[in-house]
Order: sequence, then structure tokens, then C-alpha cells
Amino acid sequence: MFPDVGRVPRFFVFVVVVTLFCPAIPAAAQQRLPLTITEAGDLALAGEPGAAALLDSADALQERAVAAGQLPDPMMRVGLANYPISGGGFTTEGMTQAQLGFRQAFPRARSLESDQFESQARALTFNADARKRDVLQATRHAWLDTYYAQQAEALLTESRPFFADLVAITRSLYSVGRKSQHDVLRADLELSRLDDRLIETSRVRESSRAMLSRWLGAEAYRPLAMTLPAWQEVPALEQLRERLTAHPALAAADAGVGARQAAVRVAEERKKPGWALDVGYGYRDGYLPSGEPRSDFVSVAVTVDLPLFSENRQDRRLAAALSERRAALNTQADLEARLGSELNAEYARWQDLVRRLELYETRLLEQSRSQVEAALLAYQSDAGDFADVMRAYIDDLNARIAYLHLQVDQAKSYAVLANLGGLEQ
Repeated sequence: MFPDVGRVPRFFVFVVVVTLFCPAIPAAAQQRLPLTITEAGDLALAGEPGAAALLDSADALQERAVAAGQLPDPMMRVGLANYPISGGGFTTEGMTQAQLGFRQAFPRARSLESDQFESQARALTFNADARKRDVLQATRHAWLDTYYAQQAEALLTESRPFFADLVAITRSLYSVGRKSQHDVLRADLELSRLDDRLIETSRVRESSRAMLSRWLGAEAYRPLAMTLPAWQEVPALEQLRERLTAHPALAAADAGVGARQAAVRVAEERKKPGWALDVGYGYRDGYLPSGEPRSDFVSVAVTVDLPLFSENRQDRRLAAALSERRAALNTQADLEARLGSELNAEYARWQDLVRRLELYETRLLEQSRSQVEAALLAYQSDAGDFADVMRAYIDDLNARIAYLHLQVDQAKSYAVLANLGGLEQ
């Protein structure tokens, strides 16, 4: 009824081992879970340094906007005025004073400079959003390239036994005098070419995974999911064009134009005179001839700029600000035209891919498979040529790889349309 005394230590060792290692099992299993394209995008966007840098710069400009809108610190002046140097002291001369003064400047265009910094901050914030879209698209493309190379390698590996069987069949028929040595050499050649394609596909797979590691780090070397995302439909072109107007890159360009417009207003404001207010108090000691104490003094002054020589300073700054605004407007127009052209081209590509995939699924794949069976049967019955058999096998393999490539291209096209049209991620 009770465990043997000699077995008790081993029983407790087993309990301790299970207790220690069980918590680590889920973490290890997590590392081997297939990496889906959705998870890859989430990992790439989590703490992406490029977007984070833009947001930090935007925060810095927001702080500058607050600082630019404030009055400068007042200035205090402490001095001794009209002190006699030939003789006497502080009470000798009636104009001798101990002075205390304050000066407050009121610069031009304070609020306009604040608006300029805020517009620049908004532009950087929108650029960060655009950066995230670009990073997501690049991550998806790298994942899809890796997926394509992985699946193409699997197709080539799957087809290799068939090519090896062709070599064996050809050699068997050659040994009994039914086929020529040329057929044997051709079979060996095609098998070698298949091995070469396997090597090249493996290289492409590792290169694509290295590109993926730029965004995911070590997570890029997890096994990939075996299925493509279900991106089969996109909105109509008119809807995508409407969505394009809300693209963060265009919003950033518009904010950039706003910043340049604020810079023009700042330059125009700087052509006006600035001013400052001075308030002072002068303390006097001693007595008048009548015996009364000398009165203290209070001073008030206003200082105004005289923009008499503005031709090579204020006017030049205004001209420069106007040129920069024109440049920003032209850049915005160019960006709108470029993104609109990319959207039109990608949508046309999407439609072509949909039609081609339908053709492969309804006709080409079945036809290529039937051609292989017919060519092999004809060759084995001495009614066909070996070249036809090899061509049929190669065409069938190429058709399946081309179909895979079209599926990946369709997913890539969706990623581009999602970037431009702001589709659900």
C-alpha cells in the first residue's frame, strides 16, 4: 500500500523535475509556433525604431511650439548713475542715483512661430504613421518572399522522385534496347538541373528570411505558417481613391505646406517693428538747499525697432519663405500624382492576377497534369518521344510553381493596396 522506501527519493526527484521544467515548456513551444503574416506585421510594428524616432522629433517640436509662444524673460538693470569722480560722494550731486530697472521685450510673430512648430510636429506625426504602413508592407513582402521560396523548394523536392523515376525507367528501357543513350543522358541532365534549382531556391529562401529579420530579428527564423492569408477581395477602385486622400503621407505633405505658410506669415510679421518696455527707479540721497530730502526718480521708456534697412534681411527672408512654400506645394502635388498612379497601376495588376489565377485553377493545372500522364503513357508504349515526356514533366512543375508565384503576387498586391487604400490590416 505504501511506496517502497528506496523509490521515494526517485519519486520526489521526478516531482521536482516536472515542477521546474513544466513552466518552461509553453515558452519553448511558443518559439516553435508557426509565424503567420499577421503576427509578423504585429512584431515589426511593435517598437519600430524609425516611427519612434519620428514621434520623438514631433514631441520635441511640440515643446518648441510651447516655448516659442512665450514672452522672453524680463531683464533687470542695476546701476549707479551720475556719480561724481572729481570729488564728493553719493550725496554730493543732486543727479547721483542708485538705479533699478526692468525691461520687457515683446518680440514679433511669437504666436506665428508657435503655429509653425505645431505644423511641423503634425507633419512628423503623419510621417510616422506613413512609416508604419511602409514597414508593414515591407514585412509582408519579406514574409511572402520567404513563403514562396519555402513552398517552391517543397514542390521541387516533391517532384524530384518523379524525375529520378524517369532516369530509372529510361535506363531500364535502354538496357533492353528499346531506348537510346540520348534519352538516358537527357534524363540525367534534367535531374541535375532540378538539383540546381533546389540549391538556388534554398539560397533565395535564406536571403528572404534575412530580409525579414531586419524587421523581426530572431523571430524571423521561426518556421512559417503553411497557408497564405485570405486576401481575396479588395474594394472598388473609386473607393480606394477616396481612401487614398486620407493617406498619412498626404496628410504629412499638407501639414508641411501649413508649416511653410506659417513661415511666410512669420517673415511678413518680422517686417513690422518690434518693441520693448523699460521701467526704472532711481534712488537719491541727500537734501535740497531748503533742507528737504531729495526726491527719487521713476523712468518709463518704450523702445521701437526701426526697420530702415530691410532689403537684404527681412525682404530676403520673406522671399526665401515664399520659395519654400512653393516647393512644399509642388512636392505635395507630385506626391498626390505619384500615389494615385501607383494605386491605379496596382489595382490593374490585382485584376490581372485574379484572372490569371482563375485560369490556372480552372484549366492550366489540370491540363499540365493530363499532359504528363499522356506523354508518359505514350513513351512507355513506344508511341511517344522521351523529349515530350521531359517537357511535360517540366511544364507541369513550372505550372505549379507559377501558380504558387501568382498566389504570392496576389498577396503582395493586396499589401500594396492596403498601404495605399488604408484597408483593414
